[in-house]
Amino acid sequence: MNTLPVVAVLGLGAMGHAFAANLVKKNFTVRGWNRTPGRGEDLEAAGMTLCDSAREAAGNADVVIVMLTDAVATEAVITGGDGILAALKAGAVLAQMGTIGVESTDQLYRAVTAARPDVVFIDAPVSGTKAPAENAQITVLAGGDRARAAAVEPVFAAIARGTQWLGAAGAGARMKLVVNAWLIAMMQGVAESVDLAQALGFSPDNFWDALEGGPLAAPYVKNKLAMIKADDYTPQMQLSLALKDANLALDAAGNRAMPGLRTIAGVWRQAVDAGLGAQDIAVVYRYLGTKK
Repeated sequence: MNTLPVVAVLGLGAMGHAFAANLVKKNFTVRGWNRTPGRGEDLEAAGMTLCDSAREAAGNADVVIVMLTDAVATEAVITGGDGILAALKAGAVLAQMGTIGVESTDQLYRAVTAARPDVVFIDAPVSGTKAPAENAQITVLAGGDRARAAAVEPVFAAIARGTQWLGAAGAGARMKLVVNAWLIAMMQGVAESVDLAQALGFSPDNFWDALEGGPLAAPYVKNKLAMIKADDYTPQMQLSLALKDANLALDAAGNRAMPGLRTIAGVWRQAVDAGLGAQDIAVVYRYLGTKK
C-alpha cells in the first residue's frame, strides 16, 4: 500500500516539470496542471494524472506545490475567484515554491491563513536551476510551521538534496532573494571577466584553468563558461526571470543602496529589451559584446 502523500504540482514549466518527474519516479501519486495546455503530457505515460484545472489537480491532494512565474499568476491560482483555496482538503499542505518576493509572500500567507486556518502554508522557493532540479539536486529554502507540515517532508526529500528550514513563513522568500542576488552578481562577474580575458588574448578555457582547483572554481562558473564557449544559451534560468528576481531583491532592500545589483539590473533590462530575455542568463556575455 502506498502511504506516500498525494501531490499536486501546479505549474509544469522547467522547474515544476522536474519536480513532478522526480515524484513520479519515486512512486508518489502525482496530479499535474499547467496554465498553458501541452505541458506535462510526456509525464502521463509515466503515471502522472494531467488535470484540466488547478482545482481538479489540488482538490484531493495532501501536498500542493505551486510553481508559477510570478506573484500575479500565483495569487490568481491560489486565492483568485477560480483559485484552489476553497477546494483544498482539510489539513492540506500548500507549498508556494515560486520566486514571488517578500511582500507578495507575506500577503499570500495572511490571505491563506485567514480563509483556511486548517491549511498549512509553506513558503519554499529553491536554490538551483533546471538541470539540478531534474537531478533532484536543488536545495529547498523553507519557511513555515514545520511541525504541522510533516506531509511535505518526503516530497521535498524526493525533489531536492536537502531542505533548510529558516523560520516562519516568508523566511524562504527572503533567503531566496539573497541567494539570487549573489547568483546575479556572480553571472555578471563571469561575463565581464571572460570579456576581459578575451580582450587580453585568453579563452574561456584559459580562464577556467586559472581557477580550477582553487577556492574560486565554483561548478556554476564552469557551467556558464561552457555555455559562453559554445555560444549556446539554452535556458537553465531565463534572463527575463532573473531580471524579475533582481528587481524583487531591490524592492526588498528598501533604502539600502545596493549599487552593484542596481547597475546589473539596468544592464539586464537592456539585454531583455534587446530580445535576449528567453535565453539563459549567461547570454549577458553576448550582450556585452554588442556594446563595444
